[in-house]
Amino acid sequence: MQPILPAPGTSQAYMDVSALEAGIITLPMALYIKGAPQTEVAVCPSIAFVLRHSVSGKQLVFDLGIPRNTESLPPAVKGVIAKYIPVQVPQDAAESLKKGGLDPADVETVILSHLHFDHIGDHSPFTKATFVIGGEVKDELFAGFPHTPTSDILATSVPLDRTRFLSASEFTTSIGPFPKAIDYFGDGSLYLVDAAGHMSGHINAFARTSSDGSWIYLGSDTAHDVRLLTGEKEVGEVSDPRTPGTMLCAHVNKEVAITHIERVGSLMKVPGVHVLVAHDWRWYEENKGGDAYFPGKIPPKPL
Repeated sequence: MQPILPAPGTSQAYMDVSALEAGIITLPMALYIKGAPQTEVAVCPSIAFVLRHSVSGKQLVFDLGIPRNTESLPPAVKGVIAKYIPVQVPQDAAESLKKGGLDPADVETVILSHLHFDHIGDHSPFTKATFVIGGEVKDELFAGFPHTPTSDILATSVPLDRTRFLSASEFTTSIGPFPKAIDYFGDGSLYLVDAAGHMSGHINAFARTSSDGSWIYLGSDTAHDVRLLTGEKEVGEVSDPRTPGTMLCAHVNKEVAITHIERVGSLMKVPGVHVLVAHDWRWYEENKGGDAYFPGKIPPKPL
């Protein structure tokens, strides 16, 4: 059964959504797709986004992609990059904004889907922005590197004096297949969705993209391949080289992550809904350098 989304109201507010170049990452697909050959890799974007509110004109950024200076990352992360997941950053999120005519210093809000290194970017150009993250990661952030030398979370991922941690009690709205969400502007234009399973505090963004019923779901790391959303493939796991005899999955809670994947996948059957995950290399190949990138915008999906 297709999920039912809230109908637009009179003079319904919506969000213009634009993609940002924010780095390239090479993913070993056996970690993400069950049965994928150990040698299979996918060269993927790590897409960030700009969202502009149609009524107030307020602009916010969702995710910041890969930091240009990977030397600043925790040793545990640098080791993974060197051995398994090479990255390159021809243009980071802040540079993409400037190229499109928006100074990062003028951005009021940055929402991070989660604190894995390929989504935190570099917060330093966003000197006035309030950062918004899922509150469940707070303890891990405070105990991150360098406080805990083995942590893969950078304790300076966000400017703590300007960071809002979303508490579980704020996710009081349900929308479509998602039982826990926040109506961010209070007008049905943008929802932040509890995307449990991938990592503590993982959130997605679900935005209206027109006044008459189009939407875009920004799924971040809900799935690292669209075939997981369509049901063509299953979530994978590999032997953990650090701990022989144990398995390593891209999600901290595989079963919870699968439930969320199924919910997001159900949106792909709904007319007018565009589902876009951060590492969708097919979409990137079709759209890079085009009008979907800031200062252009991703066109609303036809109803």
